[in-house]
Amino acid sequence: MYRRRRTALTLSAALLAAAPLLTACGNDAHPGAAAVVGGDRIEVSALQAQVRDVRDAQGKSPQAAELIKNTGRLGQIKLNSMIFDRILDKAAADAGVTATRKEIQTTRQSAAQQSGGEDQLAAMLLQQGALTPDQIDTAVRREVLMTKLAQALGANTTTPEGQQRVLDALVKTSEKLGIDVNPRYGAWDVKQVRLGEAKTPWLSQVTKEAAPEQVATGT
Repeated sequence: MYRRRRTALTLSAALLAAAPLLTACGNDAHPGAAAVVGGDRIEVSALQAQVRDVRDAQGKSPQAAELIKNTGRLGQIKLNSMIFDRILDKAAADAGVTATRKEIQTTRQSAAQQSGGEDQLAAMLLQQGALTPDQIDTAVRREVLMTKLAQALGANTTTPEGQQRVLDALVKTSEKLGIDVNPRYGAWDVKQVRLGEAKTPWLSQVTKEAAPEQVATGT
């Protein structure tokens, strides 16, 4: 079990393992879309494909029943991540930072080494983050961008001031893009940059940095 320090995937695992509590209602203004971000649609079919891949992977696990039970709102969990990624992409671009392929590969390799290998990493992230192997690179990219965004903003995310600076940038970007969520999945909380009660990546990162000896559990 990896317990030495927070890997680059801890943040992503914490984000994706958090089940949102959703209470919104309304009319579906965009048939076939799970959400619209900055005019770009996130198709229901794309969301369902991610959910299906995770359920297939969970079904092959010895802990299948537990994994499925702990991700009862997997559609909302995945949509939260898909929306956030688009906001983060825009915020990072505005700050002049990107995540290169080499950075993603290096970060993933480091995480795998700390976890005992790719198979162990995949098993951990399926359990803690509802991630399939094909979805890990996206989570790694999110982590790299979050780190580089904070650096570009001069934000020390171990302090309340640093946390607020990152949040302010993400809120500003979220407001600029405009997030329209299909009511079946809930409502976007602009001020918290999250879908319903899902955890936010920057807050998860602060928690794990403050307690580096702990393994991410998604709680």
